[in-house]
Amino acid sequence: MTKRRDFIKTSVGAAGLAIGGIGFNARSYAAIVGANDRINLAVIGIRNQGTVHINSYCDLKNSKNVTVKTLCDTDERLFPPAVAIVNQKTGNQPLTQWDLMTVLDDKEIQAVSIVTPNHWHALATIWACQAGKHVYVEKPASHNVWEGRKMIEAARKYDVRVQVGLNNRSSANVIEAIKFLHEGGIGEVFMARALCFKARDSYGSSKDSLPPATFHYDRWLGPAPYRPYNEKRSHYNWHWYWDTGNGDTGNTGPHQLDLARWGMNLNEHPVSIHSAGGLYGFHQEEGKTRTPGRMVYGGVETYGRDRTFQETPNTQTAVFKYRDGRMIEFEVRGRYTNHEGSGGQEVGNLFYGSEGWLEISGSAWKAFREREREPFAGSKERETGRDGDHWANFLDAVRSGRNEDLHCDINEGFYSSCLPRLANISYRLGRSLNFMGDYEKFANDPEADTLLSRAYRRPYVIREEV
Repeated sequence: MTKRRDFIKTSVGAAGLAIGGIGFNARSYAAIVGANDRINLAVIGIRNQGTVHINSYCDLKNSKNVTVKTLCDTDERLFPPAVAIVNQKTGNQPLTQWDLMTVLDDKEIQAVSIVTPNHWHALATIWACQAGKHVYVEKPASHNVWEGRKMIEAARKYDVRVQVGLNNRSSANVIEAIKFLHEGGIGEVFMARALCFKARDSYGSSKDSLPPATFHYDRWLGPAPYRPYNEKRSHYNWHWYWDTGNGDTGNTGPHQLDLARWGMNLNEHPVSIHSAGGLYGFHQEEGKTRTPGRMVYGGVETYGRDRTFQETPNTQTAVFKYRDGRMIEFEVRGRYTNHEGSGGQEVGNLFYGSEGWLEISGSAWKAFREREREPFAGSKERETGRDGDHWANFLDAVRSGRNEDLHCDINEGFYSSCLPRLANISYRLGRSLNFMGDYEKFANDPEADTLLSRAYRRPYVIREEV
């Protein structure tokens, strides 16, 4: 087995001492944080959702005694505005670093928030565990099923807390709704339906080019196969390509599929999966001028119905069946659509029971009895205006040293993140699949098994033994 420190010294050439040379093993280092000690933290990946993490930890500076010590991103252009957030909110001047390995070798950092593209989640988490750091990793937990299992093994082996960013798990209202379901509020729940209705325009196409001088592109690619830089496959657009993302099924999907699995109390893999869909509604006529760009979330342009390089579907349905016969449905609608639920939900969950149905939309929920049109139970507004804090829960668990204090330990996050992975495998192969959850393999289907993992680009390899 190649040790992480050997990888650093021989393969990548990162500066600084490795974990084996700073006087601690991973277990003893992880145990340093006490009830009253300050937690020094690094945020790895500082665009978009990364700024949410930065703001969240800054807001917790006093109540949770946490300091954002370092900001890390492969694109150095992002540092000034992120530094300004920390400085303005806390008065501190964070360090900046493009090389995550240098961050992991900093013995003063006890925890990291990983907000990278999906294809980096597992490897960055495993390296952080090996360095004795506690980890908050964004959803989905991993890019594929096999590496997600390796994340669990690393968390347990190095005795660190690993929280997955399925932050509905920390919502007081959602916790109340799940408790209501588990206690039989709508009878026996036999099916859940998860929704992701987001009408997205074309993300367009462009020619390959040289990356900006401040963008460490090879490191950004990491485990993904090498390909020339293209701005339409880079920042935020990476979601729509199989090498780096998982489409909307693996983007918004994990949140809603996690609620579906949690609400139905299904702590296992499904036994069968069927998914179908496609990329609909985009075209570009010969000689037609490209639609003027419109800036959208993610800091990228979209171009109406123009042709796109996108690989992942914008319309997709999936059905997961479990060994007891219960079902989870999931649907992505990426074009114009009607909505569902009593209030016209675009993103949310519907649960169907023997005595009624229940909907969760954001942090609000309503339950309906049989054919009645008015809810008989539901959430109430919280006086504080805040419905829970997933980041605060992570810091509390770091101090307690108890995995069970995490609202979304890596084991929970793994099972929920597997659902969109399995759906995408069925979609890509164009057929239904039978899954053997105890072995995390498909039944007599070596072609499908190959998509449970990936070929890792050296030296960014996840080893069998972590």
